[in-house]
Amino acid sequence: MPPTPTPLQRRLAGSGAARPGAFDAFLLARRRFQAGERIDMQALAAELGVNRATLYRWVGSRELLLCEVVWSLTERTLRREIAAPAGVSTLAALLSRFVTDTLAHRGMRRFLEEEGEFALRLLTLSSGGFQPRLVGLVRELAAAETAAGRLASPIPLDDLAYTLVRVIESYVYLRTITGEEPDGTRAARVLQALLPPG
Repeated sequence: MPPTPTPLQRRLAGSGAARPGAFDAFLLARRRFQAGERIDMQALAAELGVNRATLYRWVGSRELLLCEVVWSLTERTLRREIAAPAGVSTLAALLSRFVTDTLAHRGMRRFLEEEGEFALRLLTLSSGGFQPRLVGLVRELAAAETAAGRLASPIPLDDLAYTLVRVIESYVYLRTITGEEPDGTRAARVLQALLPPG
């Protein structure tokens, strides 16, 4: 007698209903965010065919879900830059492109325009979980540049990473902080001054 197929095998074969789960909620939220849509928990739950209580049990809260969505896009963007051939870019250029890409991203533009204060709190305070991960990744980048001889900053890596992230945040959230229009070129000038080529 042949073995009973696993749920995965049944799904791959096209039989059996695939039940949505936490990862499906994340993927749907990320697609909506990238399309420039607001992440609405009621609408997500309805599209997934579950109630709001189930969705909240899966993702914790709208805040936590948004953090994970924005972090996944941030990490992907920066790691793509890390994977570029060695010597092609300085850390200042890489982070400047990141600011420009962030400001040009349809989902981030909508998030900043419609929920700027919420975005600022969510993504710049350690309690949200996003900011410490960004500082850690920027520290990783700075350490790699230092090891490659392309960066010789007198600032300790932990302090440098924290400062660079705060510069990035200052220019990404400029409209919320000062009312001025965000401008990636201003961020690039400051980053270049902090990170002259080694």
